[in-house]
Amino acid sequence: MHMKERPRRLRQTPLVRDLVAQCRPRLDRLIQPYFVCEGTGIREDIAGLPGIARESVDRLVETVTSDLALGIRKVMLFGVTDRKDAMAATAYDAHNPVLQSVRLLKDRFGEDLFVSADVCLCAYTDTGHCGVTVSNQVDNDRSVEILARMALSLAKAGCDCVAPSDMMDGRVGAIRDLLDDNGFMNTLILAYTAKYASSYYGPFREAAKSAPGKGDRKGYQMDFRNRTDALRELRLDTAEGADIVMVKPALAYLDIIAAFRKKSQLPVAAYNVSGEYAAVKLLAQAGLVDEGQMVIENLTAITRAGADIILTYHLRDILKHGWYQ
Repeated sequence: MHMKERPRRLRQTPLVRDLVAQCRPRLDRLIQPYFVCEGTGIREDIAGLPGIARESVDRLVETVTSDLALGIRKVMLFGVTDRKDAMAATAYDAHNPVLQSVRLLKDRFGEDLFVSADVCLCAYTDTGHCGVTVSNQVDNDRSVEILARMALSLAKAGCDCVAPSDMMDGRVGAIRDLLDDNGFMNTLILAYTAKYASSYYGPFREAAKSAPGKGDRKGYQMDFRNRTDALRELRLDTAEGADIVMVKPALAYLDIIAAFRKKSQLPVAAYNVSGEYAAVKLLAQAGLVDEGQMVIENLTAITRAGADIILTYHLRDILKHGWYQ
């Protein structure tokens, strides 16, 4: 056969494939999530997230210390508490385990560790909703006031980056204004800009003990049938002062990540969520896939779609097992 173009020439050996590879995830742009709870000496494995645990502040600091030695320098903290009430008061009180963790981590590691924290009320409301409920409705504006107060408390504790994940209208602008008014102009806002009402969050809700007691979150999280809504949210969050914009989940929403990359000049993040993580773990446990290869394939797909930053529960395993050379 006489062919001038033979695409397989560029696939024939590992060295050639590496030479012409167009996309690679960057380990220094991956963020490891953690769940921190109240109490001392606590480490509770999470059934739906093999290898991930709920940890008290003291144990969390030990884990982060070990992970830093592995090479994890960027973390995202999520709070877990049984102290829940109608107005989510624990979200910003002095005994909040995330606030305690931020103080200890920044005191110990300073600029060697990038500490970000989730800003949402679902773990702190007695309804499990991401905002406070008034007259059986999630009250957007009242919720925004509390979210901004929570973000300010995190900034005062030393948090490098606050990450509003609630999907209330106007919360990015309110947080930016309150941070700036209190002298925290340099605190980053990583906005969950396109957070879809997804079935992929099940293991996270178990981990954070944050499933809604009644109803669902479709009244504020995005409808997965819609695409242009995401671009509208992108425009709003950018105008309100977001520093980084994020799409959640990742794998079923690669088209949204690509649209963000095309439209935005801001860094684009994606959350490789709990259900995506658990699916890989279950397939690997059943002996049906090579776990490391599937993880790197998934993260490469998310990067190829346009994500600059990825939150992923896989980061510790990637470094521990040397899956990505």
